[in-house]
Amino acid sequence: MTQKSPLPVRNGVNATRLRVPLTGPWRTIHDYVLETFGHIDHGGITARFDAGEVVDIDGVPLSTTTSLGEREFLWYYRSVSEEVPLPVREEIIYENEHLVVVDKPHFLPTTPAGRYVQESLLVRLRNTLGVPDLVPVHRLDRGTAGVVLFSKEPSTRGAYQLLFENRQVNKTYECVSAAPRGMTAEALASRFPLSVRNRIEKTKGVVVSQLAAYAPEHSGRRPHDRKARTGKRRTEAIPGANSSSRVELLAAGTSPSGEQVGHFQLIPHTGKTHQLRIHMALLGLGILNDRFYPELLDDAPDEFDRPLQLLAKTLSFRDPLNGVQRSFTSPRTLQESPQ
Repeated sequence: MTQKSPLPVRNGVNATRLRVPLTGPWRTIHDYVLETFGHIDHGGITARFDAGEVVDIDGVPLSTTTSLGEREFLWYYRSVSEEVPLPVREEIIYENEHLVVVDKPHFLPTTPAGRYVQESLLVRLRNTLGVPDLVPVHRLDRGTAGVVLFSKEPSTRGAYQLLFENRQVNKTYECVSAAPRGMTAEALASRFPLSVRNRIEKTKGVVVSQLAAYAPEHSGRRPHDRKARTGKRRTEAIPGANSSSRVELLAAGTSPSGEQVGHFQLIPHTGKTHQLRIHMALLGLGILNDRFYPELLDDAPDEFDRPLQLLAKTLSFRDPLNGVQRSFTSPRTLQESPQ
């Protein structure tokens, strides 16, 4: 059962829960936290304990002398020192009493992560709209722009989350990729439309997703057609491919920067991490400015004039509360689309 946070949302940010070992070489809970996370914010950790901002399930502050084993869980507000504002802006496409639909810009994370807390779409919206209960129903990568759906009302949130779990939401993306050297627009067009299916696995703590092999006898069925017979969410692993996307060519030509490119529409039938980026790379058409696929590049400062050329263009579904068909489109375009 999920434990309810003893701390309210503050400055648009939820308190973070941390599980602490009950035994170990540390004398105090503070010692454990300092050793585990001190490389990120050494002085800030001690200051939070001293200020009474680290609490237990009952909201009782823990001190730097609270012995290891006295508490199993603690809560605190995560912050980033000297967080630099990102020079990108979101746009609200639609809002009612239950939903907010937003056009997310490139470079802005959907939720707090790493060195971004206040500079995340969720926290920005909570602070702007004054809705502390706002949560995303799904997410986009930081590098991907486009339509994101947020829930305002906890009592109706589950109905919208089920749409995504049951694959009852239709999504289209667009991307721009460099054409293979020497390939004409006609030759590129002859390859599409097509579907890509494979098995993608993501390891916690590893930046990129990995391709996994599977036996030939498990290759015949489309992953998005496999449903649990009971109608409940499937929990066991499905053998064979677990990702599927349809790729269509919208246009081919020269980009504003002078490259020969293809402008594609992507229709994901499943939702694995980095699925579309992996599928385009497998086709020899890695998305322009992708620093992860087909090759993981070294970490580098953001180049705001060279965003990943991937856009979540449309999102549509039948509203589970009233049966209304809803469809939302990002007004954004990809800057490297052929002219």
